[in-house]
Amino acid sequence: MARKIVNRKELREEADAAERAGKTAEEPKKPAKKKPAAPRRSRAKEAVVVRSKLFWGVFNQSLKRVALYEFSQKRQADMKAEELSKSGKSPHFVQRVKEPIQPQQ
Repeated sequence: MARKIVNRKELREEADAAERAGKTAEEPKKPAKKKPAAPRRSRAKEAVVVRSKLFWGVFNQSLKRVALYEFSQKRQADMKAEELSKSGKSPHFVQRVKEPIQPQQ
């Protein structure tokens, strides 16, 4: 399809003629000013306080816990690790373990 070639001068003359006749040319609409968005309320849940207690754990070479001792009983945990290392083929070691405490109701 052929397009009709329109000259800028012709368009300007048409607009001026319409203005003289009393018809105002259509003014481009200004975009409406947007209201500032209200701040969103946080949907995050309150953090649950989880209390934990330290223990000494005796572990084997494949990181399986073999025994668990109170934190004040480190000497017993070390002795158990040495005993298991001597009697078994794999070495055992002692490491701190945190266990969550269930609240009493």
